[in-house]
Amino acid sequence: MESLHLPRCSHCNDEPPSFVEATRLETKDHSGQIQRKWKIHKCLNCGGLVTAWALDWEQAPVQIFPDAQSPDHAIPARPRAYLFQAIESLHSPAGSVMLAASAVDAMLRLKGYKEGTLYDRIALAVRDHLISPDMEHWAHELRLDANDQRHADGNYPLPSVEDAKQCIELARVYAQFMFCFPAIVQNGIAEAGG
Repeated sequence: MESLHLPRCSHCNDEPPSFVEATRLETKDHSGQIQRKWKIHKCLNCGGLVTAWALDWEQAPVQIFPDAQSPDHAIPARPRAYLFQAIESLHSPAGSVMLAASAVDAMLRLKGYKEGTLYDRIALAVRDHLISPDMEHWAHELRLDANDQRHADGNYPLPSVEDAKQCIELARVYAQFMFCFPAIVQNGIAEAGG
C-alpha cells in the first residue's frame, strides 16, 4: 500500500495533511479467502488516526476510514458552498460556526423563508412543519453561537473545534432533511417506475 495521500485530514481538515504510519496488520474473512492489508496512519497536526485498507501492501487504498467530509451534491450550490467552507475552516472555529449558520440560513431562504431575521425564518419553518421543534431548538443554539461570533463588542467565549463540529453537524442534518432525503425519495420513485 502506498503512502496515504489525502487532500486533507479527516479529523482536523489540515491541508495538506502530514501522516505517518503508526501500525499495520492483516485480516481475513471467515472463510480465509479475502485478505485485507490495513495501515493505521497518524496525523502529525491533530493526532487523529486514519485507517486504510488494500488487497496488497503496495496498492493504493481501497477504502479509508473516516473518509474526508464532503457535502452531498443534492444540496443546492450556495448552502453546499457554505457548508464546504465551514468544514474546510474547522481549524478556525469562529469562522466555521458563522459559515455553518450561513448554510442553514441559505437552506431556509431556498425553501421560501426570506423575510425577517434567521430567528423568524426558523420559527416559520417550524410552524409550517418543514422542521421539527427539536430541530428549531438546535438551530437556535447555532444561530446564537454565530451571533456571538459576529459581535466583536460582546464578551463571548470563542468556540472550540468541538463547538464548530456541532454546528457543522446541525447544518448537515438540515441539508439531509430538506434536500438529500427528498432527492433519495424522488430517485426511488423514478427507479420504481412511478
